[in-house]
Amino acid sequence: MHLDRRRLVALAAAGSLPLAAAAPAASAGASPSALGLDATQFGLRPGNPDDQSRILQRAIDEAARTRSPLAIPPGVYRVGDLKLPSGARLAGSPGVTRLLLSQGACLAACLGGEHVSLSGLLIDGGGRPLPERSGLLQFENCRSLKIVDCEIRASGRNGIVCIGSTGEIANTAVNETADVAIHLLDCNMVIARNRIESAGNNGITVWRSTAAEDGSMVVENHIARIGNRLGGSGQYGNAVNVFRAASVLVRNNRIADCAFSAIRGNAASNLHITGNIVSAVREVALYAEFGFEGAVISDNSVDGAAIGVAVTNFNEGGRLAVVSGNIVRNLLPKRPAGTDPGDSAGIGISVEADSTVSGNIVENAPAAGISLGWGQYLRDIAATGNVVRKADIGIAVSVVPGAGTAVIANNMISETRRGAIVGMAQARPVTGDLSVAGREQYAHITLSGNRVR
Repeated sequence: MHLDRRRLVALAAAGSLPLAAAAPAASAGASPSALGLDATQFGLRPGNPDDQSRILQRAIDEAARTRSPLAIPPGVYRVGDLKLPSGARLAGSPGVTRLLLSQGACLAACLGGEHVSLSGLLIDGGGRPLPERSGLLQFENCRSLKIVDCEIRASGRNGIVCIGSTGEIANTAVNETADVAIHLLDCNMVIARNRIESAGNNGITVWRSTAAEDGSMVVENHIARIGNRLGGSGQYGNAVNVFRAASVLVRNNRIADCAFSAIRGNAASNLHITGNIVSAVREVALYAEFGFEGAVISDNSVDGAAIGVAVTNFNEGGRLAVVSGNIVRNLLPKRPAGTDPGDSAGIGISVEADSTVSGNIVENAPAAGISLGWGQYLRDIAATGNVVRKADIGIAVSVVPGAGTAVIANNMISETRRGAIVGMAQARPVTGDLSVAGREQYAHITLSGNRVR
C-alpha cells in the first residue's frame, strides 16, 4: 500500500507508527502540504523540558520562506526571543498549544514584517519580569498583523505591544498582565471581541506620540478587573485609554470593575464612545478631557461610578461634544485615592463647552444629575429632554461672572433634595431653585418647559 507523507503523519498521530519514523527532523528538506508545515518535522517536541527556541525559530523561518502556515501540535514548548519574519503564520490548537516563555525580553517579536499571523496559541509569560515598555508579544512597524483565537497569559509587563502597525487582534483572551493588556502606539488597528481580565494598570491603550489621526476601533470587547498599580490621578486604572489619538471608535464593549475610568479620552479629538455597558468603576466612567475637539458619547449604560460622563477641561481647549441617550445611575459620593480631594463626584453628566446634553436618564446622583459648566468655563450648552431622578440637585449650572450661555429646556426633574435647577459657583450652590424663582437675575441662562415634581 502506498503511503504518502500526510498519511504517515495521520498514522503517527493515531499511534500506528513511531513519531520519529513518521516525521524525522529536517529543516531544509521539509516540504509544505496543503495544510502547511508540521513543526515536529524540525525536531520540536511537546513537553520537552529544554528550551526549544532554536528549533522553533528554524521552523518559523522555513515556513515563512515557503509562504506556508506552520502548525504547532498540542503540548507545552519552552521558547523565547522568537523572531517573526514577513509571512510567518503560526497556528496551534486553542487552549492546548502552549508556548511558555523561557528566556529573553519577549516571547516573540516582529520588526517591519507584513502578513504575520498567530492563531490558536496559548502564549504564557509565566510571570517572568520583562523590560519596561515591552510586551510578551512585540510588533513594530508591521503591516497586516493578525492575532486571532489566542490566549495571552501571565505577562510580567505588557501582554501585546504594537508600535506603528496595522492589523487586528480578535477573539483573543489577555489575562493577568502586570501592566497593560494591549498597548497600541501610533497604530491603526481593530481590537475586537477580546476578553481582557486582571490587567495591572490599563486594559487597552490607544496612544499617539503626538496628536494625530489614528482611526483604530475598539469594539465588542469584554474588559474587567483593571487595577492601578502605578498610582497617579488617572493615567492608569482604565479599561480603555485613548491618548492624542484622533477618530477612534470605542463601541459596544462590556466593562466592569476598574480602578479609574471605563473609557478615558485625553486630547483625543473626534472620539466616539457608543453603546458600551459599564458597571462598578470608581472614577469618571466615560471621559473626554484636556485638549480635544469633538466627542460623541451616546447610548451607553453606566451603573456605578463617581461621575458617569464628563466632558471637561475647556481651560485646556476641551470642547464640542454630543452627550445623548445614555442611562447613568447609582453614582458614588467620592473619587478614588490619588485624585485631587477637591474633585467633584456624585454627578451623572458634566459638560463645559459647545455641547448638547439630550435624551439622557440620570438616577441616584448624590451631588447633581447634570452639571453645566465649572466657574467661568461655561459656553453654549443646551440641556434638553433629559430625565433626572433622585439627585441632590437636578441640574447644576454655573452662574459666576464670565460664564457663557446655557439653555435648559423640556427636562423632567423629580425627587431632588436641594432643588431642580440650582446656580453654582464651582462646587458651591449660590442660588435657590431657579425653576421656582430668581432665573431673571441670570441673563446667560434660558429656562423653558421643564417639568419638576
